[in-house]
This record gives sequence, C-alpha cells and structure tokens, in this order.
Amino acid sequence: MNDVIAVPHLDLDRYLGRWYEICRLPLKYEDETATDITATYSLADNGKVRVDNRCFDAEGQPTQALGEASPVDEANSRLKVSFLPKGLRWIPFTEGDYWVLKIDPDYQVSLVGTPDRKNLWVLSRSPELPQSTTQEYLDEARSQGFDLSSLIIPKHTGREVTESMLEER
Repeated sequence: MNDVIAVPHLDLDRYLGRWYEICRLPLKYEDETATDITATYSLADNGKVRVDNRCFDAEGQPTQALGEASPVDEANSRLKVSFLPKGLRWIPFTEGDYWVLKIDPDYQVSLVGTPDRKNLWVLSRSPELPQSTTQEYLDEARSQGFDLSSLIIPKHTGREVTESMLEER
C-alpha cells in the first residue's frame, strides 16, 4: 500500500481559526457521543500553533483540550501535536501526527489524517457541510487507504463551549 500523502503546501495563516468536526474515526481519548466539536487554531507566542479543542461530552458538560502543534517542514502540511500539559511537552514520543491530506482552495474544508491511517477528520469552517462535499473528502481518504467502516458523525446543535462555561466547571 502506498504512503499517506499530505498536501504539498499549507498556508498556515489561512488555516488558523475555527473549524467544526464533520466526521472522524474513533479516538481512544474522545467521547464517541460528544457534540458540537470545534477546533480553534491560533498562533502562540512561541511561534507554534495553539490548538483549542472543545465539545460537550456525553453528559452535556463542556470540555476543552489544549495542545500545541508544530510543522515538521516548510510545507506546513505535516504537523506534530501534543496535548500534554505545557511542562511535560518535552517528553519524547508524546506527539501525534496531524497531516492535512486535502484542503479546498478557499480553506473552508479540510481532510486531516495520520500516516498510520488510524486517525482521520473532516473539518469545515461551518457546522454543516453538503453531503456531496463530505463524500468528496471521504473518497480522498479511501483512496489513501483509510478504512471508514467505523466513521463517527457528531451532532452539531448550535451550541458552543464558551470561556465562561469552562470557568464554571
């Protein structure tokens, strides 16, 4: 089987901002019934990408996972990301791969996966995506060897996890 291929170049500045999870393959540490899943990327003071993932868990409680990502080369389409607490991010082998496999020219839809084909996400700038667009991105995943038989499609109810909700916890 051929290697997973990331896009040849990613304009990181255009990629920053809020993304909504349209679908994904299961993750060990993510609630399969989570709703209103977002990922917000911003530039951190140290030049790395700050990752702010938010959702409502199975009990409807707001949750947040903060991480940091760094491109592995000048293409910027292959990144390493860590969700360990800041003081522990130096520990080796605690980073995960985050490869952008397909992105539309307007940076509105993105397919992200890992080179071992275990993780996959379709992300969009809006919480809903036409089925034909989702299918186009999933077709790309299939063509790169991803098994989509356990695909999860989270619900978007219009709610968003806010700072004040997180502070109340």
